[in-house]
Amino acid sequence: MTSPTLVWIRRDLRLSDHAALVAAVERGGPVIPVVLRDASVEGLGAAPKWRLGLGLETYAEALEAKGSRLILRSGDARDVIPALVRETGAGAVYWQRAYDPASVARDSDVKAALKEQGIEAKSFAGHLMFEPWTVETKQGEYYKVYTPFWKSVRDRDVPVPLSAPSSLPAPDHWPDSEALADWDLAMAMDRGADVVRPFVQLGEQAAQTRLGAFMATKVADYDRTRDIPGVDGTSNLSENLSLGEISPAQCWHAGQRAMQDGKPGAETFLKELVWREFAYHLMWHTPRILSSNWREDWDAFPWNEDADSAEVTAWKQGRTGIRFVDAAMREMYVTGRMHNRGRMIVASYLTKHLMCHWKIGMDWFDHCLIDWDPASNAMGWQWSAGSGPDATPYFRVFNPVTQLDKFDKDRDYVSRWIAEEYSDPHKDALSYFDAIPRSWGLSAGDTYPDPVVGPDEGRKRALSAYENRDF
Repeated sequence: MTSPTLVWIRRDLRLSDHAALVAAVERGGPVIPVVLRDASVEGLGAAPKWRLGLGLETYAEALEAKGSRLILRSGDARDVIPALVRETGAGAVYWQRAYDPASVARDSDVKAALKEQGIEAKSFAGHLMFEPWTVETKQGEYYKVYTPFWKSVRDRDVPVPLSAPSSLPAPDHWPDSEALADWDLAMAMDRGADVVRPFVQLGEQAAQTRLGAFMATKVADYDRTRDIPGVDGTSNLSENLSLGEISPAQCWHAGQRAMQDGKPGAETFLKELVWREFAYHLMWHTPRILSSNWREDWDAFPWNEDADSAEVTAWKQGRTGIRFVDAAMREMYVTGRMHNRGRMIVASYLTKHLMCHWKIGMDWFDHCLIDWDPASNAMGWQWSAGSGPDATPYFRVFNPVTQLDKFDKDRDYVSRWIAEEYSDPHKDALSYFDAIPRSWGLSAGDTYPDPVVGPDEGRKRALSAYENRDF
């Protein structure tokens, strides 16, 4: 009789297009899905940790519907996985790859330890469409600019997504499992959890529904509406992609079908999927992008690194007096996500108008986003700051006022998220005051502030710093 297979679940909370799960079933014998609360979980910020807890609860229910269970254990994978192998008599451990340096080191150690014990240890693709080491320039180097990267992969074959196993063979005796409630993954969210929860769409089924609705009703105009924050014109799939409740390959094939059907926005959607791949490509080849300037000559740039300064506090609170910035920050506190155009404006204002280090913003987003993704967040912040892989000159400074006039002409976005200037504020604008820390002491009756730094003043200050840079 074939020994059990442990399937180590990480950021891949789905049953379909799950290569490790399918391979475990094909191997024969019982399949035991396991999730670890290790440093990668404990180190998450408040919102992504809370969202992970919700995702795990939903995934456990999906496994139970297949006659399986989700086993929860705490501790370092280097200790817990081998111990669970001994406890269950497993002959193999399968998982889908992660690409950040800490996870790569952990997984390599676990694989080596298991193989020394004669246990089959195997990792699979699935979180990405194109493994980072398989995409090279003609000179055999990694890509540093997005457009050539896109051109190199756009015509590649992406494997057809795998179907979900019809059943998952269970062991005669399940190993003990910790209780998800005891992990208390929602603790740091505090009262914000009740505010954000209605905006969350949990699990694989919800993600597939989201994808289908987007392809049916929104993708045709995506190339235009994706930049208008007051319009529901995006897929909103970043939340589900982050935890692998849907695979990028499933999104890619849906986009390809839409493009073949003549829907003009479909190619733009495919480009956005490849933008995510590009972020992982850079993280794999230049892991410094997570913690240091990608362009190393920016190490001498005189950014403000005081995360508790008055300017940074105003930015965090959505009280800069710049409406586009403040609306976007407040959207994040109420929904757990932020429109992509808003992310660019928010990041540009912090790093250029306020001259604050991009790491301050990246760390804050790490704490606040339910769609947090290590590679995309780091690359996005460095792209906006000028220290990253942006082919456009670093001295480009978005004007948040003219950007608002261009992309929110009727102020639909601003009026939804800012309460202080309206006699009858939108309910979502009021929800902001229920989501934020009580210690901020803010209310809808406060006067909306004057700009911390005006658009023209901030631009001049940024350009002066760039002109006098010591690199």
